[in-house]
Amino acid sequence: MQRIRLRYTKRGRLRFTSHRDFQRAFERALRRAEVPMAYSAGFTPHPKVSYANAAPTGTGSEAEYLEIALTAERDPDKLRELLDESMPVGLDIIDAVEARTSGLADRLTASVWELRLDGVAPEDAERAVAAFNAAESVEVQRMAKNGMRTFDARPAVASLEVTYETLSPQADRPTDQACAILRLVVRHVTPAVRPDDVLSGLRAVADLAPPVAVAVTRLAQGLFDEETGTVTDPLAPDREAVVTANITVAEAAAAKAPA
Repeated sequence: MQRIRLRYTKRGRLRFTSHRDFQRAFERALRRAEVPMAYSAGFTPHPKVSYANAAPTGTGSEAEYLEIALTAERDPDKLRELLDESMPVGLDIIDAVEARTSGLADRLTASVWELRLDGVAPEDAERAVAAFNAAESVEVQRMAKNGMRTFDARPAVASLEVTYETLSPQADRPTDQACAILRLVVRHVTPAVRPDDVLSGLRAVADLAPPVAVAVTRLAQGLFDEETGTVTDPLAPDREAVVTANITVAEAAAAKAPA
């Protein structure tokens, strides 16, 4: 059984796609592309697809991940092209690699987010960000299944800063009015701290309240490097394992070749 790991996006209006909507679209794409999927056992078999840490509905993303299991081997790049052609524009399959390591979900320990605050002057955002970063604790509230929950959002935030360059390939609602862009790196902890929670924290510590809904895009997710403060590519170990395996095969073939 071959396992393929895919990276996909939620861009533009498709950021409002729910996780269940994406699942339905992806399963249709698997059928259109005639992917030899492995299925679960039982009375209602399902394609073996594992989703990892999906972004909330309404947020864009450049870094969503899933893994599929196949009954026959396929070239990851060709499979990616076939699936991408079968998906709606905006739900784009942008990377594929054969899984050669375990624990993809364990390598998703942090996310990089871009928050576009239309109608907010950058200098106002800088003051609010400075207040947030200086605070030892930032309590926010979120409605949960058992009612309103209060928790500290500050420890999960590895970095928060104002930037003047967008890294999102499809920035939402570009306008000529004042706009502040925040870059947020947040650790995946329990309870999960979302960009909305950080925005609530900015309102709590600095009374920063954007006049329109904030456009939120996940730029990356992966292992958080405490030394550099960066988030690494979670598919890199699989790529390295594939290269190592190919080198080993080539060396073995060369050793068997007649002199």
